[in-house]
Amino acid sequence: MKNKKMKIKEQLEKALEAAGKLNLVSNDKVRAVLNELAVQARDNTASVLEANKKDLARMDATDPKYDRLKLTEERIEGIATDIENVAGLESPVGKVLKESQRPNGLNIKKVTVPFGVIGIIYEARPNVTFDVFALCLKSGNACVLKGGSDAIDSNTAIVAIIKNVLRRFDMDENTVTLLPAGREETNEMLRARGYIDLIIPRGSQGLINFVRDNATIPVIETGAGICHTYFDEYGDADKGREIIFNAKTRRPSVCNALDCLVIHESRLNELGAFARKLLEENVVIYADEHSFPELSKVYPKDLLFAATNESFGTEFLSLKMSVKTVDSFEEAIKHINTYSSKHSEAIISENLERIETFRKMIDASSVYSNASTAYTDGAQFGLGAEIGISTQKLHARGPMALEELTSYKWIIEGNGQVRPK
Repeated sequence: MKNKKMKIKEQLEKALEAAGKLNLVSNDKVRAVLNELAVQARDNTASVLEANKKDLARMDATDPKYDRLKLTEERIEGIATDIENVAGLESPVGKVLKESQRPNGLNIKKVTVPFGVIGIIYEARPNVTFDVFALCLKSGNACVLKGGSDAIDSNTAIVAIIKNVLRRFDMDENTVTLLPAGREETNEMLRARGYIDLIIPRGSQGLINFVRDNATIPVIETGAGICHTYFDEYGDADKGREIIFNAKTRRPSVCNALDCLVIHESRLNELGAFARKLLEENVVIYADEHSFPELSKVYPKDLLFAATNESFGTEFLSLKMSVKTVDSFEEAIKHINTYSSKHSEAIISENLERIETFRKMIDASSVYSNASTAYTDGAQFGLGAEIGISTQKLHARGPMALEELTSYKWIIEGNGQVRPK
């Protein structure tokens, strides 16, 4: 155990040293590294997929995390494109946020700087390995990665590619560090004061809770998404049918997928059309006492169940969803704010006053009107990629990209000034 702790400490010390070196790396070099990484991601697709197959073989294909774990040629191509997008973005480091000239002649500037070393703890999402490195490097940060045992082969293969690219550009390969997948490594990482400046967990609510409750260094919570879409009494049925279908079925295993349809009681007659569309993907529906009779007219019995208390406030991460009927706009807002994880919430309505009130009253990082919650994504928001979706309010909220991976320092320029007694 002592030897293991010493090894982890050595890895963290090297990551901290590498972070210091990044302060002197030009943005042109960072751009070149990332563009080359995109090339290598494509060129090494076969070897990454082979490693990914080993991880997939250890997981039950019915597990909601299976789709998150799975890599394909198309997904790796998308990852490479995201890396190129990040490479082309303006550096967030060195921006003057505020500047003033004091009466005594001091010039004071507030300037963006990297955090230093960012730790990421994540489950079954090997794409995160590429995304995190690209965003951290572009923002001048070293990264310490702690993936789960379910993706160890994929993550190891990806980090090997990253380190190879770093060596080609004479950069410290410890700019990225992959810790072993054990619990002891997690505990040491959460207590790594002086080595890691910020921890970001990406995964289940259980993982996020564990990190928040046990870390002795700052944490930004990300990931858990209990997402609602409210179909208002003024909603357009055609828009609603397509939005609900897309939000639920596009990628049901990700955090921006729809979990609960909230519908005004005056529009229950639209449920049949919504359900027939959802039936194309055999979505399981847990309906409350008001919506169940309407759905039972058109929906198969083996896919329709009576909702229970557990049906609401649940992140399904699969082709399952609940339906909640409300008798007023105010009840819809109350229900959503009660069960929301503060990730992404939507309203379908043609009433502009309702939409504006919904935006003001819903407490979530991303609030939609007449669009699918599936868009909550750094790339879709024009941020290049994301390191996670923050569901808290301090420092960062919503998709976290380059700007959110910086802090700031004050730069004071003088010419011999001393403060009077």
